[in-house]
Amino acid sequence: MSSLQTITPAIRTNEITYAVRDVVILAEKAAKRGLEMVYLNIGDPNVFDFCTPPHIIEAVHKAMVANKNGYSASSGIKEGLAAVEKEAERKGIRNIRDIFITTGVSEAIDLCLTALVNEGDNVLTPSPGYPLYQAILKKLNVIENSYYLDEANDWQPNVDEMASKINSRTRAIILINPNNPTGSVYSNEVLLRVIELAAKHNLVIFADEIYDKLILDGGHHVALASLNSDVPIITLNGLSKSFLVPGFRIGWGIISGEEARIRTYVEAINKLLRARLCANHPMQYAIKPALEGDQNHLTDVKARLTKRRNITFEMLNSTPEISLAKPNGAFYAFPSLHINKTDDEFVRALIEETGVVVVPGSGFGQVAGTKHFRVVFLPDENKLKKAYEKILDFAAKFNKN
Repeated sequence: MSSLQTITPAIRTNEITYAVRDVVILAEKAAKRGLEMVYLNIGDPNVFDFCTPPHIIEAVHKAMVANKNGYSASSGIKEGLAAVEKEAERKGIRNIRDIFITTGVSEAIDLCLTALVNEGDNVLTPSPGYPLYQAILKKLNVIENSYYLDEANDWQPNVDEMASKINSRTRAIILINPNNPTGSVYSNEVLLRVIELAAKHNLVIFADEIYDKLILDGGHHVALASLNSDVPIITLNGLSKSFLVPGFRIGWGIISGEEARIRTYVEAINKLLRARLCANHPMQYAIKPALEGDQNHLTDVKARLTKRRNITFEMLNSTPEISLAKPNGAFYAFPSLHINKTDDEFVRALIEETGVVVVPGSGFGQVAGTKHFRVVFLPDENKLKKAYEKILDFAAKFNKN
């Protein structure tokens, strides 16, 4: 009998969850029973009928053949940084103080939060919002200071509520636009009011704009940092979604604002960038051809997403158990459940009985007493219709039990 004791993990990991992938455990069990699975949980376009533009692949291939397979500079390769800067300037972003390339936007979020907040500080985070922010804040022992998006107002941030939650330990505002999981696109009025809050209370704004090129219905995305050149703003973006390469893991951060206010913060971020060496080197050669080359694929992508969004909106609003505010960007929808059980119970039973995999709204945050689930409308029209038919039939039966 072994006398070795169990290795105890760090307390900071106790409350870390990631609902998007946690449901996969349930899905694997359902698949083993022979159920036909339909995965509407992870926003990976390449799993479905979306393919990476060939010129982006070719650029990376050329870099690998040319032996660009060692380390790059910590902030990224020169041509990639230059392309990101030109893209930022095209969007109207001024007073750029630094740009850095990271292993997806996820690493940029982690590095920038780690360089900013101390234990006991708090950060204004959207609810619902992307759960990675919650996980990183828990890791850092920082308080998630949730502000709610208004479902009755197309999921726009409630700026008055946001203002009421700011205190002496608040350090930053997270703004995800277009929003994951709701697909909402924020109005200029809301963006300007958030900037006013940040200026008044000396806060950094994290402008997560990874879905900025996936605006539906002919809409237009406004980069938050283009509206003010003095407030400290970190604009987060990358290749994953708009350029259909989530597996490349290439993202970036653009720091703008008044130089004197953010100089030491920029230095702190760069300390962390140097310590982790660099992002994937050869994949960085996809940045310039993506941002400066042919982007005609976006026309087809948005056309397909619009059709799939419309199917989602129409079908999920056709039963009294479910209602949905129309998404205007990205490829997510966040339907509301009108049932007598929790959304976790609904999702668990849905997966186990139908094989349709969605994510409970509790994994993204929601107003107390409300119930939601997130769907990804990336699958083709036929698959979506079949999945939604199963959801509708199940919801009607589930609410009677």
